[in-house]
Amino acid sequence: MKQARGFSERRLRRRYAAERRFRLTGLLAILAAVAMLGLLLVSIVAKGYSAFLQSELAVEVFYDPEVIDPQAEGDPEVLARADYQLLVKRALYERFPEVSERRARRRLAGLVSSGAGDVLRARVLTDPGIVGARGSVWVKTSDDIDSLLKGFVSRGLAEGDRRVKDDEISWIDALEAAGKVRTRFNTTFFTGSDSREPEQAGIWGAVVGSFLTLVVTLALSFPLGVLSAVYLEEFAPRNRWTDLIEVNINNLAAVPSIVFGLLGLAVFLNFFGLPRSAPLVGGMVLALMTLPTIIIAARAALKAVPPSIREAALGIGASKLQVVMHHVLPLAMPGVLTGTIIGMAQALGETAPLLMIGMVAFIVDIPGGFTDPATVLPVQIYIWADAPERAFVAKTSAAIMVLLAFLIAMNALAVLLRKRFERRW
Repeated sequence: MKQARGFSERRLRRRYAAERRFRLTGLLAILAAVAMLGLLLVSIVAKGYSAFLQSELAVEVFYDPEVIDPQAEGDPEVLARADYQLLVKRALYERFPEVSERRARRRLAGLVSSGAGDVLRARVLTDPGIVGARGSVWVKTSDDIDSLLKGFVSRGLAEGDRRVKDDEISWIDALEAAGKVRTRFNTTFFTGSDSREPEQAGIWGAVVGSFLTLVVTLALSFPLGVLSAVYLEEFAPRNRWTDLIEVNINNLAAVPSIVFGLLGLAVFLNFFGLPRSAPLVGGMVLALMTLPTIIIAARAALKAVPPSIREAALGIGASKLQVVMHHVLPLAMPGVLTGTIIGMAQALGETAPLLMIGMVAFIVDIPGGFTDPATVLPVQIYIWADAPERAFVAKTSAAIMVLLAFLIAMNALAVLLRKRFERRW
């Protein structure tokens, strides 16, 4: 008896020890996952925060009438075509008159962005009366100088090992000592579109393209997905055909997204001849990819409605359609909306299917409609990640931060809708 009790106690201790080890292993796994996620987020923020800032130089510009309006016509088209970048270069040459060698003057002109003249153009078009006057203007620095001012270019390296030369550093130091250098919030990042120059590149064009694409995706996938789920769950007979449809829907939810891109390329572009790189086609492709997710989520929400609701409605004389539309579907709508938002969040982060239909193109203009050439935020990140300029590294990480913010907001909305409208029986 005593031996049996001792054996039982040892087994119990081993069982408790195994349970403690299992709980400890689970806790360590969670901590490791949180640590990896935190490391990823810290890395993205550390690389991308600088993209929200932009360095600027103050230049004393003479609005030369011979360059801007030689015939003194005052025609806005003539004023818009003037070479304002030349005026910026002349201002830098006047600030450093000792620079006379041709290559050095080219480097001096390279202190500012190639789009600096656009600032002057906007001023002249707003107030043509400044032609012939002189004034100080803040313009963006080039990407190399911006990286230098943000500390990403080491001054301790040999001149041949860095993109910024010694004379450029001396000019920047002189301007900084004179109070002609400042760092401001980079509004262009949120209001501009793609550009070859990192300091002029922005995400607004990609954000508009993503919005238009998701509008098409939602308009197609939500009604089709919900109606399909209602039919399969409430009206379809249980036979081998409906079983086959259900199996295929579940399989489509696991198909790699690039397959939907190939389908869109073959059907929408090659067969129907729809425009490439358009939100209309991108939305149709993403709608095909999102449909299985919405159908599965909607069916699960419909199944969660208690049978007593259906029986009570049928008992008071409601038709099958009235039972579904007036009672079952409204009660299932929180789950349906949650699944839809999650599916839309997945579509927002997709890149592979859109690459196949040409949305990887370099698009400078902000799209104005569903058939205009456009790109989306994930593809914009992909394009910038492949760019050789150092400043695009920060742009890429900053765009990832914006995309993550959108995805977190959409998932938070899904949770909020479920908590707000969910009913328990």
